[in-house]
Amino acid sequence: MRAYERFITYAKVHTASSEDFVKNPSTERQFDLGRLLVKELQELGVSDARLTDSCYVYGSLPATPGCETRPGLGFVAHMDTVPDFSGENVKPTLVYDYDGGDLPLGDSGRILSPRNFPSLRELKGKTLITTDGTTVLGGDDKAGVAEIMTLVEILQQGQIPHGPIGVAFTPDEEIGHGPDGFDVGGFGCDFAYTLDGGRAGEIEFENFNACAAKFTVHGRNVHPGAAKGVMINALQVAGELNALLPGAERPERTAGYEGFFHLTDMAGSVEQATLSYIVRDHSAPRFDSRKATLRQIEAFLNEKYGPGTCELVIRDQYRNMVEKIRPENYHLIENAVAACEAAGVKPLIQPIRGGTDGATLSFMGLPCPNLGTGDYACHGPFEHVCVEEMDQCVEIALNLVKTYAK
Repeated sequence: MRAYERFITYAKVHTASSEDFVKNPSTERQFDLGRLLVKELQELGVSDARLTDSCYVYGSLPATPGCETRPGLGFVAHMDTVPDFSGENVKPTLVYDYDGGDLPLGDSGRILSPRNFPSLRELKGKTLITTDGTTVLGGDDKAGVAEIMTLVEILQQGQIPHGPIGVAFTPDEEIGHGPDGFDVGGFGCDFAYTLDGGRAGEIEFENFNACAAKFTVHGRNVHPGAAKGVMINALQVAGELNALLPGAERPERTAGYEGFFHLTDMAGSVEQATLSYIVRDHSAPRFDSRKATLRQIEAFLNEKYGPGTCELVIRDQYRNMVEKIRPENYHLIENAVAACEAAGVKPLIQPIRGGTDGATLSFMGLPCPNLGTGDYACHGPFEHVCVEEMDQCVEIALNLVKTYAK
């Protein structure tokens, strides 16, 4: 079975995670895909395939004769889809021999156009899978899941020598909790790759250092007719707070290695207001400086309006995996480049302007860079997957298996 055929099946399973995180998994519906994958792994002959109470799927392929001493190589993808756009009733649509022009997405009124997504021009003549314009497609990361499952099927045919292989599928990656319950020791691999990227050939081992920051502004509400010198309008202070951050360092004004402050939510009244941010930077020193800036703003506003006016809580989320990849594990990148070239795919090494399970797993003792899956424009209704690139991603993963079996 080709990877795209599996993907179409997986895409129809509603697995969106939830920001209202209490425990892994954040939504029970993620078990639906987990059970399906365990059953399929068992049918492929993976006898130890299992689903944990926290919705982690694990399975392993013992080394073939003569390869028992080779390093354990893992492949990881996540089962959940993003919670901030619908992942329910997904209707994948196959577009054969794409002509390079505009694609109406069902009856939604939305148009997938190369004017807005220039990468579409490179996909002319390919087979695409799109949404009907009302949901995400789920290529992030069910394309990766499908590619790993297809890799397992190929290896189980027994014609390719390989060392010990581990596969794992995680919940809650989209809300930053994918590695929370990951059993690195039980996984039994020396290193791994996540398949959770964009176009085929992407190789990513530099990601943001990341934290979430929440300001709570406490106002003093009195009758506006007697407010002079007494009222503290929490909404006005919140606006002042946001204006103290550098306007040029927002997501919409940054690229590449440039970090940012991103206001994700703002709510309140005269009495109290809250502002929620995510803060990102590839450089650890600059990241620390950004957190220091937030603390300085808190101190400044409390000095200006009185102690306790402004409260700041910072929660670290993940760190840049480059610390764990370079130099001692850089073979993972060199071999990925060679695997892409052997598959006829141009390698594209680039920083992630985000994070993956692999970032945290790397700091948990499992060095784990990220590879592309053939998925484009994720997290919204314009998401699309290239069928031919999915096949290439399987071939790249297979080439890595062969490399580490030598």
